[in-house]
Amino acid sequence: MPKVTVDGQEIEVPDGATVLQACELAGKEIPRFCYHERLSIAGNCRMCLVEVKPGPPKPQASCALPATDGQEIRTDSQMVKTAREGVMEFLLINHPLDCPICDQGGECDLQDQAVAYGRGGSRYHENKRAVTEKYMGPLIKTIMTRCIHCTRCVRFSEEIAGVDEIGAVGRGEDMQITTYLEQAVQHELSANVIDLCPVGALTSRPYAFEARPWELKKTLSIDVSDAVGANIRLDSRGREVMRALPRNNDDVNEEWLSDKGRYMVDGLTRRRLDKVWIRKRGKLQQASWEEAFKKIASVKPGSSVAAIAGDLVDCETMFAAKKLLGAMGSTLLEGRQTGMDYPADNLAAVAFNSTFAGIETADAILIVGSHVRWEAALVNVRLRKAAQRGARVFVVGPQWETTYPAEFLGDDAGVLHDLPAHVAEAFDKAERPAVIVGAGGLAAGAFHAALGLAQGWQREGWNGFNVLHTAAARMGGLMLGYAQKGGIADIAKAQPKVVLALGADEVDWSAFDQSLKVYIGHHGDKGAHAADIVLPAASYAEKDGTYVNTEGRVQFAEKAVFAPGDAREDWTILRALADSVGVEVGFDSFAELQAAMIAEVPALGEEGLADLGALPKAKAVKAKGRISYPVKDFYLTNPIARASAVMQECSAELLHGEEILEAAE
Repeated sequence: MPKVTVDGQEIEVPDGATVLQACELAGKEIPRFCYHERLSIAGNCRMCLVEVKPGPPKPQASCALPATDGQEIRTDSQMVKTAREGVMEFLLINHPLDCPICDQGGECDLQDQAVAYGRGGSRYHENKRAVTEKYMGPLIKTIMTRCIHCTRCVRFSEEIAGVDEIGAVGRGEDMQITTYLEQAVQHELSANVIDLCPVGALTSRPYAFEARPWELKKTLSIDVSDAVGANIRLDSRGREVMRALPRNNDDVNEEWLSDKGRYMVDGLTRRRLDKVWIRKRGKLQQASWEEAFKKIASVKPGSSVAAIAGDLVDCETMFAAKKLLGAMGSTLLEGRQTGMDYPADNLAAVAFNSTFAGIETADAILIVGSHVRWEAALVNVRLRKAAQRGARVFVVGPQWETTYPAEFLGDDAGVLHDLPAHVAEAFDKAERPAVIVGAGGLAAGAFHAALGLAQGWQREGWNGFNVLHTAAARMGGLMLGYAQKGGIADIAKAQPKVVLALGADEVDWSAFDQSLKVYIGHHGDKGAHAADIVLPAASYAEKDGTYVNTEGRVQFAEKAVFAPGDAREDWTILRALADSVGVEVGFDSFAELQAAMIAEVPALGEEGLADLGALPKAKAVKAKGRISYPVKDFYLTNPIARASAVMQECSAELLHGEEILEAAE
């Protein structure tokens, strides 16, 4: 490991480190615009200049210079200070004085570094350069005159997203960043370029002119749009969530977020359930809480009651419902709304065992029935990294547009019993083979076949069997016992007098015509339309809650805002319902509920990866039939997204090619 001296302080740095990284290790702040830890080095903004000896007597770009033994680095000499002032002066000669109306104001690297490293004035008196605006779709607003050509957006699109949609045309002063033929950007991670842009050239179109960062309350939360459990921050003002931003977590989402997780938050204020409704003479009519509880109690359900958990529900809500049903003498719990019935008695068999960070190191990957780009866009980023490191990727299922080289083996699940020779050979030779089973594979009965393959390719110290769920609530529900042997069909067969739908919107309710359907949820979606009684509840942003992602990683989300109108937190509704049917559930506060849940399932009390045990032995069950993917529209997969005007616009324009007309048109 080379030893270098930074401003008189000698430190040891890892092999291959750059001078900029050496300075950071020594605790020195180096300004930069183009350099980013997760992107390739471009070296084109020149803001990170330092003085290095031995070497030419001139400032050098520290981001592109390797650290070597014996270097003396100065970050605070007069030469460095003057050079940085000069670079900043050049960057600002064409930059418009837009700060008062720029959405980046208060979060702008250019503002911060101009204050810290810039001169007090400019010597430039020529005409400023102006650039026409580019259209980048419904999510990204462009003011390209502000662009400083750091190329972060170009490198993100090419390297991380794997979609070559943004690039540069022209040279020198005429250089412009644009999309291909000025079309909308069409991948699932496009809005991350807004976070990456160090100036106000790329900002958020839906959030334009809405708020300033210092007006917002910041709350740590978890994204529920898929089963990845991306760490997010909800920024709210008053009772409204204004935006969602990703938080750094190298084990889960790194620092990226899918467009759906970022922009569906405007759906939190639309189509909301904020009153109690009861179906009378075939129509839902407004009612009171007392009336609703009386009607449920009047059915005298006894032990004939079932609970079906939706895709966005937290563990506390599911546990409260489980305690209520347990007190009434029922065990009819289910969370797999669409009717799947894969074995769920061993949790290791239904988790993403390789972990998201671990899948990057796999060298042969078999994807069975999963459109990963739509079902878990952030896992697709990891698979792309694995492919870039040399992993061979094979897919069983209908074709979809991958962002890495992949071979499709057909859409019949039966191919798992007779893999082509070159595929079998690739996995036999692989040091870290991995199998990923998606919802399409589970629905086609490919679970045991895929598990058998993974066990045949077992390696010491490596668990390569992974199940990729699509719902944020799925893994927590399985840990809490929300799985019947025969799935939803078993519950329908039991013909319960009362069915509690905990935000369940994907169920085929025609099988429950004889039951009193009580919907406890936050949006007027499919579940509310089918219900006999609608009880308004809180969304994920309006309550504290525990979520478990598809890896089995337990994470906690905090309450950002209050629920609207008469809506209440789900556990309080279930607690009040227990009183009306005359049973004891053993908790009167959220803390008591959480303590009882952790006592029953200790893994839910510790944030991080839960220990799910060892894999079971695969059974000799034949997989057969065509695989199809459950997600038909990436942008409209849950009630919040379906209520979101932004998601509806994305679906119409980016997936269905509809032109969105401006007001004047």
